[in-house]
Amino acid sequence: MQTWSLVSICVLLGVAVRWGVSLNSYSGAGKPPMFGDYEAQRHWQEVTYNIPLQEWYFNTTNNDLNYWGLDYPPLTAYHSWLCGHIAKIINSEWVELHKSRGFESPDHKLFMRATVLVADVLLYIPAVVLYCLYLIEGSCKKKVSTLLCILLYPGLILIDYGHFQIGYNGVSLGFALWGVLALGLGWDMLGSMAFSLALNYKQMELYHALPFFCYLLGKCVKIGLMGRGVFLLVRIAATVLVTFALCWLPFLSDSSQALQVVRRIFPVARGLFEDKVANTWCSLNTLIKIRSILSGDAQLYLSFAFTLLAALPSSVKVLIKPTFWHFKLALVNSSLAFFLFSYQVHEKSILLAALPVCLLLNDLPFMSIWFLQVSTFSMLPLLLKDGLLIPYAVTSVAFLLISTYLLSALDHCSEDKLRVGAYRKLLYCLPKVDLACGIRWKFYISVAFMSALSILSVVLDPPPHLPDLFPVLVSMTSFLQFLGIFIYFNILQLSGPPSKKSQKKHQ
Repeated sequence: MQTWSLVSICVLLGVAVRWGVSLNSYSGAGKPPMFGDYEAQRHWQEVTYNIPLQEWYFNTTNNDLNYWGLDYPPLTAYHSWLCGHIAKIINSEWVELHKSRGFESPDHKLFMRATVLVADVLLYIPAVVLYCLYLIEGSCKKKVSTLLCILLYPGLILIDYGHFQIGYNGVSLGFALWGVLALGLGWDMLGSMAFSLALNYKQMELYHALPFFCYLLGKCVKIGLMGRGVFLLVRIAATVLVTFALCWLPFLSDSSQALQVVRRIFPVARGLFEDKVANTWCSLNTLIKIRSILSGDAQLYLSFAFTLLAALPSSVKVLIKPTFWHFKLALVNSSLAFFLFSYQVHEKSILLAALPVCLLLNDLPFMSIWFLQVSTFSMLPLLLKDGLLIPYAVTSVAFLLISTYLLSALDHCSEDKLRVGAYRKLLYCLPKVDLACGIRWKFYISVAFMSALSILSVVLDPPPHLPDLFPVLVSMTSFLQFLGIFIYFNILQLSGPPSKKSQKKHQ
């Protein structure tokens, strides 16, 4: 009973912080003609409510794809359609075809914010609660502390409740987390269905697809493909196919419909990147103008090759050794590989790596907190553009202090607890150094530098000849830390063995 009381308090705190952030500004507020992601979501409700389903993804007189055309999978469209119907009941002006473009009012803002909160309360938050209670080992205090830290992660809150990201990240991440939860409990079909729903809500869930596929295939192989394993594989495949078929059913009657949806959700014509993101290509472009040197097709093939090469080692590892510990690490490594090397990455895509890192908060609190702080900082230019400086500063500082205290992160800085034994072997030729002390000081320097750069981005104007100085510095700083953490998690997974806690429950 005491546990559930503490869980209720954590959930209420998580909801309160979310609603507090939602009172601030949002993407594109009062900025015609395109406004921003808030308007994109409102416009999708307008389109899906007013025009036939067959026209949702096509350019027509009633659906100008150049004005926030729908470019997410069918489940997102269905969600917009449902919200559009509710909006119509409350105030028809919110979704009136053509006339509602750029509609802004306090009541409508309240409605849009409420749709995000309802989705989180129904889908994302319950998954976090159940994961912490059933898949985290240790005392009630550890479970509840981890729960509160996950719910207070500022990156997701600032994007979904401040910026108002297209596509409600809590929904796709919630489905993915339900998939992780189900696999952790041994419910493979339910896990496959939940992750299929995540993919059908947001195509960026491909960041997590390789670990799900390799873990389930590895499990089938381990059981035996000549026996029970083949029946498990068939059931999983059937579950995935049926889930996809049901999601795409309205578009399958005409092949041109399905192909148009695919073209819209994978817009390769946009190029390798659009903005300053903390990934490899944007960082490298500051030194070598990749877009000038390589053709569009060459950029696509290059990013595909590097993404596959970066994600392959961890995926092969979980295929060979399909334990839940390796699965969680593979989720981190695969999502970071996609963020660092894949095509047309958005800064908000770091949330896809942040989710599996959140799941490691209890096992690796120090490194997880470090990554989550950097992931929030990496979105600073976007947050400043939307007038979210105060929410960014408050939630970031609060998360750092609360998570460091509750999870005793600074007490988990020994070489043993950081699991950097493999580094010792790699650096055998160098003089013996205190790796844990070095990592700890890098963390302090990182926090100090990110804090200073955050302040400078606000109080100083960049030189006229370097207008993007601060966004570039933010992306470069974040990229270097992401790359270091990516290498750390890969070495951790490939070197083994898994943690004793994970071995107890998940071998």
